[in-house]
Amino acid sequence: MIKISSRIQKSILLAGIVMASHGCKIDIAPTDRYTEEAIWKNPANMELYVNGLYAEFQTFKFGQFPIGYSNATDALTDIMKYTSSTAGNGTVNILATDATRVNAAGPQLNYWQAAYTRIRRINEFIDGLRKYAVVSDAEKDQYEAEARFVRGYVYFWLVKLHGSVIIMDDLAKHTVKDNPRSSEDDCWKFIASDFTYAAEKLPPVQTGIKAGRATKGAAYGMLARTWLYAASIAKYDRKQFNEDPLTGVPEANALAYYKNAADAAGEVIKLANEGYYELESDFAALFTNKNTKEAVFKLDFVAPQFTHQYDLGFTPPGDVPGQCLVYGVPTAELVDEFEMNDGTKFSWSNPTQAADPYANREPRFYGTILYNGASWKGRTINTTPSSATEGIMEYGVSTEPRKTVTGYYVRKMLDQSNTNFIQNKSTQPWIEMRYAEILLIDAEAKTGMNDVSGAQNSLNALREKRGLPNTPASTPAQLMAAIEHERKVELAFEGHRYWDLRRWRKAHTVLNKVRFSGHRVSAEGTGFKYEKISADNADRQFTPELYYMPIIVNELQNNDALDQIDGW
Repeated sequence: MIKISSRIQKSILLAGIVMASHGCKIDIAPTDRYTEEAIWKNPANMELYVNGLYAEFQTFKFGQFPIGYSNATDALTDIMKYTSSTAGNGTVNILATDATRVNAAGPQLNYWQAAYTRIRRINEFIDGLRKYAVVSDAEKDQYEAEARFVRGYVYFWLVKLHGSVIIMDDLAKHTVKDNPRSSEDDCWKFIASDFTYAAEKLPPVQTGIKAGRATKGAAYGMLARTWLYAASIAKYDRKQFNEDPLTGVPEANALAYYKNAADAAGEVIKLANEGYYELESDFAALFTNKNTKEAVFKLDFVAPQFTHQYDLGFTPPGDVPGQCLVYGVPTAELVDEFEMNDGTKFSWSNPTQAADPYANREPRFYGTILYNGASWKGRTINTTPSSATEGIMEYGVSTEPRKTVTGYYVRKMLDQSNTNFIQNKSTQPWIEMRYAEILLIDAEAKTGMNDVSGAQNSLNALREKRGLPNTPASTPAQLMAAIEHERKVELAFEGHRYWDLRRWRKAHTVLNKVRFSGHRVSAEGTGFKYEKISADNADRQFTPELYYMPIIVNELQNNDALDQIDGW
């Protein structure tokens, strides 16, 4: 169980106040900037500095990406449709249907400047820590471990986007302005070294004033995620999509990297066996449970100082008519992916299932999707066109419809007990990494190693807890298909789908020259009629060039040693 402590919340809040007051003369030392006099004389200031570093995890909370507005990357895929058709709330729709919008002029899908600003602060902290800190060597090790945990996370995002980036690992070694890119393989290894160091130095649990900060399990979990991505690039990329000499991972490294991922996931599984983590029986409730043991690393929120607006953004409009924003809604493609409660596949070709498509589905369906007839906050959801409040609206008819364009609403991560989120906002945690993901990483890594029984064990452990029978998959190819299905369903709306399709090198087929769908439900006699409709008004576009995002032109102009990724 990981919680962000009140000290972290206060330091993040203080940082915000300082930024908001930039027009005034104020003599408050910032909590995320290196100032020797302010930090090293008093260990308490070091605590504030370290706490401030954790603000970086807010950048991508709830699967968002800062694309001008904080849009969800799942809306670039087949599982979510954003409802707006204009820039801002609907930026993801514009990017999803026009690949030319991603270019070196930016700023779409750009994290470069913010990332390197954070990396610089982290490196300054580590440098000062080793030179001037008046704490024990063991404390220095732990502070550095936490700083490198955050740095590894920042680099993970940079490399997911660009592949080949600049490695800045030591303040003393990088005193010049101009620095070149490193190979993608070396970048993944560098990220892994940061998480490995953190895993070796951090304790299984952080207590007292350090509660909520990185732990051994969180570091091993991030390490497992890192090696899985590196292994995926090695296996699936094979220099098919980019000729840049620095992008790509040698195919020969795939097996070793899958093993590294499985080994790191195994360390988290050991901690789970010791009682630190476990899967929850109630899938829907785990996302609002601040004490869930399924969280390997999470960001907590406490009202009134530290809140978010997830409920305002995704709850059905009947909660507060005229005020709910309904940014994104589930697609029919996701809805159809959920199995029946006996583990069989759902099919519209099955007359019994088609007559009552939302009955007898697996538990995760009811914890993820709100559908016509679902019970929610004391009422029955009505997505039929006859409902002026929550009924389906064709995408594009209104630029900001604030209601479903697919016939579904998000259920996952919403707080059903929060009936006053307009005034009070929201406080359910953002779980950056769940134990369920660890099991899926382990299953995929072992599939890559041809360890069929090992992969089955982890996959079945998850399925059993979700009320489903063991997987019938018995070959590496079948297991990989099963894992892709499980990740699509289990991790929906948590910000994984877009990046999964990219690392599997499937995005240019799954997300290109296709339109995703919804279901229009209308009353017919004593029952309902279900009609599949398009939720897009233009074909999706994902070109192979998008596997490596361009570096923004301004960064190239500021660094004479930096060259553009080939193809841009």
